[in-house]
Amino acid sequence: MTLGLVRYQESGNLHLVTFSCYQRQPFLRTQRARNLFEETLERMRQKHDFFITGYVIMPEHVHLLLSEPRKGSLAISLHAIKLSMSKQSPERPFWQARYYDFNVYTEKKRVEKLRYMRRNPVKRGLVEKAEEWRWSSFQHYFTGEPGVVEIESSYTAAKRDRALINPP
Repeated sequence: MTLGLVRYQESGNLHLVTFSCYQRQPFLRTQRARNLFEETLERMRQKHDFFITGYVIMPEHVHLLLSEPRKGSLAISLHAIKLSMSKQSPERPFWQARYYDFNVYTEKKRVEKLRYMRRNPVKRGLVEKAEEWRWSSFQHYFTGEPGVVEIESSYTAAKRDRALINPP
C-alpha cells in the first residue's frame, strides 16, 4: 500500500472508486471493450455480492459507486474485476496498479457523485447529452429499464417488492 494512503473500508459506506487503464491509455475506447467491461462488472457483482448504485465507463478510466461486498473485502472484489477484464483483453498491462476510493457517507454526496458520473461523457465531448452514453448507470435512471449491470435504485427495489408480492 502507498505510504500515507488510508482506506476506510468495512465502514458500511458506499464507495466512489476510480481506476484507470495503464498509463491512461484509451483501452476502453471501443464499444466491444466497454461492453466486455460491463459484462465483467456484472459477473463480479454477482460473485462477490455487492450492489452498484452508479457507474460510467470512459475510454481510459472507470468510476464505480458501489457498496462493500457481503463476501470478502472491497479490495478483493476490485482486484477480481480488474483481473478478469485483463485476462479477456489483448492489452498488457491493462490497468494501473492502484485505485482511488472515496467514502460516500451522505445522501447529498451520493447524488453529487452520480451527477458527476452522468456529466463525465458530456464534459469530455463524447456525447452531447448524458442519455446518449450507453455505458453508464444513467441509462437506468433515465429510463428505469434494466441494463447489463444491475443498478441498485428505487426502480430495482420496486421490482424486487413486486416479485415478493406476486411470485412467479
